[in-house]
Amino acid sequence: MPSGERFRLDLDNRAETATSIHWHGQTPPPELDGIAETGYVAPLASGEVRPFDFIPRAGTHWMHSHHELQEQSLMTAPLIVRSPEDEQADIQEVVVIVNDFSFRDPAEIYAELTGGGTMDHGSMKGMDPSSMSMDAMSSMAGMDLNDVEYDAFLANDRTLADPLVVTTERNGRVRLRLINGAASTAFWIDLGETKATAVAVDGNPIAPVTAARFPLAQAQRLDLIVDIAQGAMVPVFAQREGDMARTGLILAAPGAKIEKLSAVADAAASPVDLSFEGSLRAVSGLSAKAADVRHSVMLTGNMSPYSWSLDDKVWANRRKLEVAAGQRVELEFMNHTMMAHPMHLHGHHFQVVSINGKSLAGAMRDTVLVPSMGTVVVAFDADNPGRWLYHCHNLYHMMAGMMSELVYV
Repeated sequence: MPSGERFRLDLDNRAETATSIHWHGQTPPPELDGIAETGYVAPLASGEVRPFDFIPRAGTHWMHSHHELQEQSLMTAPLIVRSPEDEQADIQEVVVIVNDFSFRDPAEIYAELTGGGTMDHGSMKGMDPSSMSMDAMSSMAGMDLNDVEYDAFLANDRTLADPLVVTTERNGRVRLRLINGAASTAFWIDLGETKATAVAVDGNPIAPVTAARFPLAQAQRLDLIVDIAQGAMVPVFAQREGDMARTGLILAAPGAKIEKLSAVADAAASPVDLSFEGSLRAVSGLSAKAADVRHSVMLTGNMSPYSWSLDDKVWANRRKLEVAAGQRVELEFMNHTMMAHPMHLHGHHFQVVSINGKSLAGAMRDTVLVPSMGTVVVAFDADNPGRWLYHCHNLYHMMAGMMSELVYV
């Protein structure tokens, strides 16, 4: 949808169960956030129709169920709001959402994680060490990765056995809008020998960064500008961290020969890290202002027994963060676990201002990865009063209790 138009729709629940749809990346009033946890609205009952009407935020965003484990059942979709500059740009747009997929019932997966079955929680499960580089091996040491073994990884609901093939036009320049809609999987976006330029993350413009490989944690978005040479075929892989499994699509110039691509890479990918994050700079960051209040939040939990929390508290006995309208707020996320956590704050976009003690004027985001034993500080202005969730965007971590709320009036 174009920027400037109101986001008006009637959400019609034709599923046979209740649901709630969160407009991830949008910043409406709290009663229109599309969630039930904070008590503004009940879940959308089967057969119920609910109206939504708010001014949307431009950028690459997405929508997904925020009810129980439905997100794992692919109740996800892109939500793209084009800016006036986007509308005028002579560039081909390609929107891709990547997901993790299992034939199993998500409730069965969760029961297995929490003790209903036997699982090997080792960080290198299923990996052949001979396929790994020394960097990958050393970066995985002591870490937990990939809670769930999946049947497939999808790009726009397709695997590399039958990938999306996009024929390029308009001088071969593409704006690739990538969305990680996976329930519990972080990916590396890998273009092989082709370099691309990152121009936005989580819908927010950044100073351009050119590379061939980019991290994409759960719920994050990444806009890339890719130039496709005449006659070229450019695979765009999304490879699961700590694994050789991958999905992807193909960008192809007219007449290019399309080759078969393997869903298994030559080597396991290293864990997603903050090397890219540390290089990012916002085009329009926060105004220069000292923080009025700073809250520190510990990310706590373990893989075995499977328990995840914030400040050693689950949702039922959560520690609410209280701020005041108009304040500049800093949130310090300190990860005391052996697993990375993509932390999402509803109703706001924040700026990354410190990574492991190093200050920076980083990207504006709504979801930031906090690596194992790492610390990330984000800042935002309290300009949207209400009760707002913040949580890990690994679905199973959130369901286990890694969720709380920030409150102000």
